[in-house]
Amino acid sequence: MKKKTMMELHRISCEEFKQARKIPLVVVLDDVRSLNNIGSIFRTSDAFVVEHIMLCGITATPPHPDIHKTALGAEDSVQWSYHGHVTDAIEQLKADGYVICSIEQVNGSVMLNDFIVEHGKRYAVILGNEVKGVCQQAVDMSDYCIEIPQYGTKHSLNVSITAGIVIWDFFNKMAL
Repeated sequence: MKKKTMMELHRISCEEFKQARKIPLVVVLDDVRSLNNIGSIFRTSDAFVVEHIMLCGITATPPHPDIHKTALGAEDSVQWSYHGHVTDAIEQLKADGYVICSIEQVNGSVMLNDFIVEHGKRYAVILGNEVKGVCQQAVDMSDYCIEIPQYGTKHSLNVSITAGIVIWDFFNKMAL
């Protein structure tokens, strides 16, 4: 086996990405502190053609060198907006007809592998702060809380890893 060259990967340009069909998924970041995590989530969102990222509260916004370090330009391809509080973003999403899903460990959560994505519906997934998770107000406003099954000793995953797992799962279930 030979590694593919950049030319053999046939990646689209930033402008082509903006015009490309997206999966009906919005990623909402609720007070995410780490700029590297934010950049990583941009890059994953680019890879799986996520429609939009909503940056909320203390979540930093591009342009920023530390976001760029992990986003590698995805902050320019993926559409994003800033909202002062996650509840503002959720209210907007609900008004636009999105199904709101907090990615959080709560009583009554649905395991990600059991969550059924209904075709024709649009979804928003809320990812929370690295220490506190998704705020309770956002959980209360959610239609679903989705949990990633875990079997080790730790009780949570890094937010950018969580984003990668959840976005990949939604991408597969939404099948362009």
